[in-house]
Amino acid sequence: YLNLTKNSSLAVAIGYPDLVSILNTTINQTGQGIEGVALIMAAYLTVSLSISAFMNWYNKRIALVER
Repeated sequence: YLNLTKNSSLAVAIGYPDLVSILNTTINQTGQGIEGVALIMAAYLTVSLSISAFMNWYNKRIALVER
């Protein structure tokens, strides 16, 4: 699921360009490029880690128990 989210054309087409375009405008107006890029990285990292944590929890929940 994490790989699907990272490679999803729907997420790239809808969600990421909105975030990037808003931050590009902010970077161009304020000149604070490092902070803008850090926000993009933090948002992407948050989505990736959230999906990873959920899938790890789900995997532990449905794992077969050995006797």
